[in-house]
Amino acid sequence: MNAATKIEAILYLTGKPLSISEIAEYAACDRATAEEGIIELIDDYAHRDSALEVVETPNGYCLQLRPDFQDLVQTLIPVELGVGALRTLAAIALNGPMLQSDLINLRGSGAYQHVQELVELGFVKKRRDRDSRSYSLQVTPKFHQYFQIEQLPSPFSSNQQQQQLELKLESVSEPE
Repeated sequence: MNAATKIEAILYLTGKPLSISEIAEYAACDRATAEEGIIELIDDYAHRDSALEVVETPNGYCLQLRPDFQDLVQTLIPVELGVGALRTLAAIALNGPMLQSDLINLRGSGAYQHVQELVELGFVKKRRDRDSRSYSLQVTPKFHQYFQIEQLPSPFSSNQQQQQLELKLESVSEPE
């Protein structure tokens, strides 16, 4: 078995980027052999009509699906979001665009991790707000497509908000 074939199996099985040193260690070869094997693999995948490619990322080399096939990923592999991330996503969807600081006040500090996860999954767009030190958050077209929602309703109409406020004020002012 040549080094490139073994490295291909390693990249497939690990499913994450690996440095040349890690590849050499797993393949039980020296660094130069690992580098030659990676170059051979990159060249081989570049010349074949394949859905896969070997690429160098900032974290190392990996075997991944070509970008042309990313739409299949969204279709065939459901996204698994925890309840907290789903609630954070709902808050952004219903209140967005909103400042991340407002979201943290609403959802708590765990929302920082949720936002990071939602940005990585492509459901939320995060950009620096020029009027604030906080980020502005809003859902992306991928959110609308994935959840098959064309338009989000506002959580309350202004009339409903007024009624909610009046009910709260009445309940506070009533003696017990």
